[in-house]
Amino acid sequence: MKEELLVRMVGISKSFGGLKALDRVNFELHRGEILGLVGDNGAGKSTLIKILTGAYLPDEGEIYIDGKQVFFREPKDAEKMGVAAIYQDLALIPTLDAPGNMFLGKELKKSFLGVGFKLLDRKGMMQETRKVLKQRLGMEISDLSRPVHVLSGGQQQGIAIARAVHAKVNILIMDEPTSALGTRGRQELFRLIDQLKEEAVSIIMISHNLVHIFEVSDRIVVLRNGQRVGDRVTSESNRKEIVHLIVGGENEE
Repeated sequence: MKEELLVRMVGISKSFGGLKALDRVNFELHRGEILGLVGDNGAGKSTLIKILTGAYLPDEGEIYIDGKQVFFREPKDAEKMGVAAIYQDLALIPTLDAPGNMFLGKELKKSFLGVGFKLLDRKGMMQETRKVLKQRLGMEISDLSRPVHVLSGGQQQGIAIARAVHAKVNILIMDEPTSALGTRGRQELFRLIDQLKEEAVSIIMISHNLVHIFEVSDRIVVLRNGQRVGDRVTSESNRKEIVHLIVGGENEE
């Protein structure tokens, strides 16, 4: 595990009316680390991640990236600092092809006959998509012009990840990434995650599947009832211990 600290969240609290979703949570993420974030429903995982991505403002607490305190008031602020999230639905447009999804809202344009009018640069978008998939993720899709809904689950995950890394992501959050994948798609996803780790991208993987968490993560953080109750190096722990922390074992904090 690499020891360079990339993210530090200190004393994060968040309430929704009378419900305290997070209670003075501390959270750390190292550069190039794959961290499994686990806990039962309502443990506070989604709230913590939405604070890190700028979707929610914390009631209390501080966030540091690369040692510098940051203030995220909206997701665009987090994106500028290299924080991106891929949610369970991948946020892909099923009827668009891979380039259309990768450049959605940021389409490449080219001048037409040297005048001010510009056309969509389909060729450039196709070339850049193929380049990112191959060079950054080691993935090749034979026909990028097909709508993404006909691609495999693993290929769709690859396109969503390619869109994130093309935006210069340093911190990638993956919410239940294996839930809709078969064995082959899951193996492809884990290969993509390992590839990103080699490039020093830090990944937070949220999952209820501890088998997958243990297969891919370097460290596991457990939340319960809005508090951090466990922080374990994966290779030094086991599923029984993590389940014990999730359902109500001894609090280590």
